This record gives sequence, structure tokens and C-alpha cells, in this order.
Amino acid sequence: AHQQADWVGIHELICQLLMPTSMSFPAPLSEKERKHHREQLLERQKLILGLAGSRAQQLMLEGRAKEAEPAALYVLRSSARVYGSDSVQLVPAYITLAEVSREGGDLQQAFRYLCQAHWIVLNTPGCSVALQALLYHNLGLLCAAKGSFEQALYHLSHEVYLTSSLFGPRCVEASGGYFHMANVYFQQNKLEVADSLYAKV
Repeated sequence: AHQQADWVGIHELICQLLMPTSMSFPAPLSEKERKHHREQLLERQKLILGLAGSRAQQLMLEGRAKEAEPAALYVLRSSARVYGSDSVQLVPAYITLAEVSREGGDLQQAFRYLCQAHWIVLNTPGCSVALQALLYHNLGLLCAAKGSFEQALYHLSHEVYLTSSLFGPRCVEASGGYFHMANVYFQQNKLEVADSLYAKV
């Protein structure tokens, strides 16, 4: 079952693309040839990372979290090799893995992944607002799942603020944050506030 999830999740998509990255080339190569080879290899690795990241997101959207996990793990490990272990390029993979863990009920592991992502975002000047909003969205959902409603509202309100600053105060992109805030208020039996947020959505 694990091998099948691994195959469907990622290797079926990238297996043929991986072969040239592991091939050795006859020596001796000139410095110019070596540089050209390194550049080509890096471009191929970035292409594979893009495909794997898209595959993980697609599988999550289809509700196939277990099959998304191998793709997200591949992206995380490969991104660390290509960009470095503290690069902002790792954040989407950490977020996807946190979603997988949350869907599977492992809230502690989801929290660890999101802590890693949060640390990277905090230490990356100029990190994109969209990525920050996605991180706060997932922190909010995790806190809601744990029953930490005040923390959930804190994170979800940050998501709404960031999204609104990016797209405008009445943007449809903020509706997800408002919707999840409404759900949190509903769980707290604060029905008037929940109803007003549902109406806003």
C-alpha cells in the first residue's frame, strides 16, 4: 500500500525525468562544460520540483492526502538540497505535509511542520504576502482542530488581513478566512458573530 501511494503520488510522474540527473558523464570535461552541465542539472531539478509540488497540491485538492504525502516529502527533501534547508522554497512543502498530517489526525506532526514553515517565513525578509497568508490559514485550521479557538481566530484574522492587503478589502480571496472564522465562532456557540461572518462570505 505504501509503495502504491508512493508510485501514484510522485514516482509515476517524475521517474523518467530523474534518470538524467543521476547519469555520470565521461571525464575530463572542461570548466565551461562542467558549468553548463551543472546549470542544466539545476534547471531539470527545478522542473521536477515544480511538477512534484503541483502533483502534491492536486492530490490534496482531490482529497487524496495519503497519496500527496510522498510528493510533498520529495519536494521538501529535494528543495533542501537545491535551495538550502532554511530556504523559503521549502515552505509550501511543509504546509502540504502539515495538511496531510492534519487530515490523518496527527495534529502534533502537523504542528511541527507548521513551526518549521513559520520559522522560515519569519527569517525571510520580503517573503510573499500570499505565502504568509497560506501559512496563517493552515495555522488557524490546525488550532481550530486542536480546540484552541482564540489562537485559531488570531491566525485566521491574520490571513484575512494579509489577503485583503494584497487583493483589496472586499476580495473574494478573503472569503475562506472569514468562513473558517465563522466556523470557529459557531463551535464556540457565538451564533450572532458566526452568522454575520457567514453573511459576509
